[in-house]
Amino acid sequence: MTDNQVAAKKNGAPDPSALEASASEAVIIDAFIALGANLDEPVAQLQRALRELAQLTESRLCVYSTFYASKPVGYVDQPDYVNAVAHIKTRLSPHTLLDALLEIESRHGRRRDFKNAPRTLDLDLLLYNDLIMHEPGLTLPHPRMLARAFVMVPLAEIAPDVLIPGQSGCQSRAQSYLSKLDSSELTRLPTDLGAYLSAAARHTNEQRVSQSAR
Repeated sequence: MTDNQVAAKKNGAPDPSALEASASEAVIIDAFIALGANLDEPVAQLQRALRELAQLTESRLCVYSTFYASKPVGYVDQPDYVNAVAHIKTRLSPHTLLDALLEIESRHGRRRDFKNAPRTLDLDLLLYNDLIMHEPGLTLPHPRMLARAFVMVPLAEIAPDVLIPGQSGCQSRAQSYLSKLDSSELTRLPTDLGAYLSAAARHTNEQRVSQSAR
């Protein structure tokens, strides 16, 4: 059993090597999707979302990153996030794929109460081959991905050599951006997420006890 298979088994997410390819061998579109959540058991939200990505029509889930814990951006008075990046191959058009991601978010109870609000699930389409697109509701590559360690670190983990198209037409590999980012508040979660969740639960309980004793 490979390390990825072991991690998948322990994380409760689908094993990429065991997935049935629902797309034909002719699929040539490589798409990368960022996943994030910080409400309603975020690890479970990402695990479920990965299973749903594996079931997308005319698509195949190829690989996904380790889960990472990150601090919230913008609105900081909210829980930490759990993040990951997934790579799929798909025949879906960019807008059809985006609609499918929004539908998955909706099934997870995603709400957009205000900018940078807490969320049950966030799915961002990062890359769609080397396509550069600026249309209402969809910009490719994702306009803020290069500034986010919680996106670039997991992306570089699974696809260090993927080329990211730039506005000037030049392309750079994902790995090359890591030195420009502050990843000091990004924590790679252990393969045994059960142990992590138990520790997190103990920490939360200790906080409640401490507050009630004041």
